[in-house]
Amino acid sequence: MQNGPREIVNPFRPIPLDVPEGMAPNEFFNSTENLNDLENNNGLLRNPENLLLYRKALGHSNLFDTSIIFNTSRCILDPLGRPVRRTQVPQNTRHVWNRMNQIIIDYMLEAFPDQEETLILAGEASLDATWPLTSPGVPSIRMLHNHFIAFDKQELRKAAIADPNNPNLTDGGQHSLFQSYMSETFREFFASLGLKILKIVDDDDSRIELTGYPNGLPSWEICGGSSSLKSIRFWREYDTILKGFIDFYRTFFTQVSTRNAPMPKDARFPVQIEDHLLYNNDFLATAKKVRNHCIRDAKYANAIRWQPAFKQLIYRNDNGKLIVTISQNSIGNAITELLGVVVKRAPDAEAYEKAEPRLIERLLEVRRRLIKADLGEGIKTKYWAKE
Repeated sequence: MQNGPREIVNPFRPIPLDVPEGMAPNEFFNSTENLNDLENNNGLLRNPENLLLYRKALGHSNLFDTSIIFNTSRCILDPLGRPVRRTQVPQNTRHVWNRMNQIIIDYMLEAFPDQEETLILAGEASLDATWPLTSPGVPSIRMLHNHFIAFDKQELRKAAIADPNNPNLTDGGQHSLFQSYMSETFREFFASLGLKILKIVDDDDSRIELTGYPNGLPSWEICGGSSSLKSIRFWREYDTILKGFIDFYRTFFTQVSTRNAPMPKDARFPVQIEDHLLYNNDFLATAKKVRNHCIRDAKYANAIRWQPAFKQLIYRNDNGKLIVTISQNSIGNAITELLGVVVKRAPDAEAYEKAEPRLIERLLEVRRRLIKADLGEGIKTKYWAKE
């Protein structure tokens, strides 16, 4: 069997929403009106922290697929002013979010116990508020949300090999900046952050053999497996990965933008930045290459996200271990592609409705566990009751 990224087709039931004339779809999808539809037609659970669990109407998988969104559509009307990463949400919200993550991941491991049969992942992609709403690659809902997805590996084995030049798989070529030119620097910087539960692993341990992804990214094994997800120490380290990545990213693109620039303001790890980045010749030489490329190539420069953009996820590898990885997110936002799974969504109500009962059964079981843990109250829709 040929290994490589896979492209699957996932049927969905067309959404009966009309985008107002003269409005781009992603502008409308960021509106309070659309979020009302998401909550009232697909909402599963909400809580006082403004976290909303919902069914993905345009899903990645009909085996299991749900998201939690930090629904700030009513309290922050400016889409460009909304939190776009965990480090920007209030502490009490993040605490509740972590507990919800732990319970949902635990359910996925229970419902899909065999790593040979099911690929499972949980994570998020940066919804970078520095881009105009109408720019290519900007996500359809500009609010921080997690994805929880399970893929049938048998379906993946049968699926067509995806185009390796798909921009979401390549991150527009900018992904290679970190991996090809600064791999050692990247890993040394993360190694200096004092992680205990997260243990860095090599590519062979992190890679899904079927797809060959993730490809060259820094990855960590969660020591202790799923039981560690119940520890606040793990979630602090998970956030440390993100904070470290943001410091690395900001430091690098600050140097790209301005030669010999000072350390970024509000850096979280100033000592590590000084020790491992600002006196690192490979790091600064790569920044010079990118700076010169930007000067002579307007299209390349326009594709860069000058502020931190990322994909970070937890997934189960071929040996049944839980792995954390993080990637620069220059263009695409589909988190599944970090593991080499490209999803082509196709409107097909009949095919979707065949899978819908079992999907909803699983989603309602997750909701039941969250309610039991005092993490929210159920939402009634035409597809399911409140409890």
